[in-house]
Amino acid sequence: MLQAAAVHDFAPSRTAQIDPADIASVVDALNGPGWCVIPNYLQREVWQSLAADARDLHRRGQFRLARVGRKGESKVRPDVRTDRVCWIDPLETSLLQQDYLERADAMRQGINEKLTMGLFDFEGHYALYPPGCFYRRHLDRFADARHRTVSCIQYLNDKWRPGDGGDLRIYLPEAKTEEKYVDIQPIGGTAVFFLSGEFEHMVMPSTRERLSLTGWYCKRR
Repeated sequence: MLQAAAVHDFAPSRTAQIDPADIASVVDALNGPGWCVIPNYLQREVWQSLAADARDLHRRGQFRLARVGRKGESKVRPDVRTDRVCWIDPLETSLLQQDYLERADAMRQGINEKLTMGLFDFEGHYALYPPGCFYRRHLDRFADARHRTVSCIQYLNDKWRPGDGGDLRIYLPEAKTEEKYVDIQPIGGTAVFFLSGEFEHMVMPSTRERLSLTGWYCKRR
């Protein structure tokens, strides 16, 4: 079970709260193309604190190799994905993690208010990709996770450069004649939202450690 981090003193401030303009951007995107990228979604002090929290949890052995498949039959598949994950337990969080969950819930409420999507819950985890690690092309909504409706990825990487790799590649389903995709750099503070059941995507290998917070807004199971 996730243990509350004791080394990070984080006091949520008014500047750290979610921007109504970001909610509007996500709502417009979900109601239109189905995906969007929001630079500076997280203030620098927030995502740097989250990155420090993730590294501290990793040092304390809280990360596990990511698994593929249904819960009862899941297995480590290094041919599919090689990242490490640490789930955020809403019943046992630090103040910093609680602020993250409250921010996620504010977005959930904003989406429901405008689009009546019936989003009921949010689940998320830290994801750590050591150099050279990857996640092959996949959908976030699969046989054992049909409740996942909107995916959200928030990046925690400082001074990321194009040569570092690690792009998120999103395949565009509206492309009819040839396959098209967009590559997104995992720059600290950036957030990506997309409909979980419509956009296949993959994580390209990087030359340095890559950190993110990956989550899903869910309907009732």
